[in-house]
Amino acid sequence: MGTLLLGIGLVFVIEGLVLALLPMRLEDLLEALREIPPETRRMFGLAAIAIGVALVWLARILGS
Repeated sequence: MGTLLLGIGLVFVIEGLVLALLPMRLEDLLEALREIPPETRRMFGLAAIAIGVALVWLARILGS
């Protein structure tokens, strides 16, 4: 449970940094995302999930 809370906390920190430090750039990024077809965005999302799972797995292996 502690690892889950740590992960969620880190996501909030990173998202908060983007919103606080680069609010106008975020709007540009969202506009660029609108131009990418939904299927491509879905593949990016699945790739991000796979990379995230691999990183969590690696962190668990190295931490024990």
